[in-house]
Amino acid sequence: MILLDTSVLSAVLRRRKRGDVEEALAARLSSLLKSEEQVAVPGIVLQEVLSGVADQKQGERVLVAVRESFPVMLATEGDHLKAADLSKLAARKGVALSTPDALIAAQAFNRRANLFTTDGDRLAALAGLKIY
Repeated sequence: MILLDTSVLSAVLRRRKRGDVEEALAARLSSLLKSEEQVAVPGIVLQEVLSGVADQKQGERVLVAVRESFPVMLATEGDHLKAADLSKLAARKGVALSTPDALIAAQAFNRRANLFTTDGDRLAALAGLKIY
């Protein structure tokens, strides 16, 4: 299983002209979707992406596109507990980790999933995550 991070999903869904980085991410995601691998979007990622869309009609289009393309994976109590542990571990190591990033990392960790992200080095080292 591969979970999509906000950085990847928002880059792929951009309305404006994509740069080389966004095009490369879109190509990797397209290839991934053609494979046998299961791909999902954590609920907090969906929330973050929709929070960044100011236009209501565009937000509705994004919501439909995500729902039609990926299952949305809601966090469990265990995910929240792991996220709290990761936040405390990050603080002890002097690493800034937002609450959403901790929850996304926890969901990937608890499901032994790879995380498709553009900023995975610190999460991989901190949480022992597998990065796609």
